[in-house]
Amino acid sequence: MIQQVMTAPKTIEYKRVPVPEPGEDQILVKVMKLGVCGSDIHVYHGTHPFTSYPVTQGHEMSAKVVKCGSGVTGFTEGQKVTIEPQVYCGKCYPCLHGKYNLCEDLKVMGFQTTGVASEYFAVDASKVTPLPDHMTFNEGAMIEPLAVTVHAAKRFGDLNGKDVAILGAGTIGNLLAQTVKALGASRVLITDVSDHRLELAKMAGATFAVNTQHKDFGEAMSECFGPDKADVIYDCAGNDITMGQAIKYARKGSVIILVAVFGKMANVDLAVLNDHELDLNTTMMYRHDDYADAIRLVSEGKIKLKLLMSQHFPFDRYLDAYEYIDRNRETSMKVLIDIDPSEE
Repeated sequence: MIQQVMTAPKTIEYKRVPVPEPGEDQILVKVMKLGVCGSDIHVYHGTHPFTSYPVTQGHEMSAKVVKCGSGVTGFTEGQKVTIEPQVYCGKCYPCLHGKYNLCEDLKVMGFQTTGVASEYFAVDASKVTPLPDHMTFNEGAMIEPLAVTVHAAKRFGDLNGKDVAILGAGTIGNLLAQTVKALGASRVLITDVSDHRLELAKMAGATFAVNTQHKDFGEAMSECFGPDKADVIYDCAGNDITMGQAIKYARKGSVIILVAVFGKMANVDLAVLNDHELDLNTTMMYRHDDYADAIRLVSEGKIKLKLLMSQHFPFDRYLDAYEYIDRNRETSMKVLIDIDPSEE
């Protein structure tokens, strides 16, 4: 089989390796589609702080079951699946208390351990999640980023009837806007500096979409929600400007949740955060219940994934996919790699 290996920044090799044999508690899957994540781009540029080379990438994926180990039950050959790419110890305090996404020794496939960018992949059955027959492989490859937003949405608690502001209308921001609406939010304001991304957000159901190059965020919140502003602000951009806006304009006593990963040390006004008694919360990846909820929301027609699929590239053009994303920063959303182009 063919396996992708990034040997250095902006350098990819394809190696022919044997098809793995699944262990007793493993499943061998045929990889169908991969999604390219913003963190993958950091690895491509050599700026990911927790990844060394060589590394096989890929953690957003869909696949079909090829063979099950002797100890595996509940899966059938040809079944559509996705995987949860976290590798955790199962022994530390977070793991023992159900928060394995916060494992003290957490590794993620495609970054600190081998990813799924290959024609076949053997993985522990505990990390394999079935997909409905009606779901396409393209949609299945987007369950992982959707699970990120499901987990982020839940970090606030009950969203029913709440007004939500989201800073950043990239793939995660757009999916989060759809997710909070699906979970009962009343009105959703999303901001960005790209009119294209904002138009997609409106098409996906955002109540308000505002370009903050043309309108101040605080003014936009007051116009959209009135003097009480938003109940919660999610930062999906992750920079001093957006977090500064969130802290400056949040309703006193309300909640800010940081979803994006800051690329450098933050420089924000914690004095205002303190004075306004704001709750600054964070979110980290997902757990299995978030995957289950993500699949359910797609199945119920509450999430529009196809709208966010920008471009497809064949497996042997991985570098072209990265170059396309670099050239189209403001217009590209989810780029997919077709390991097997025969099915959607």
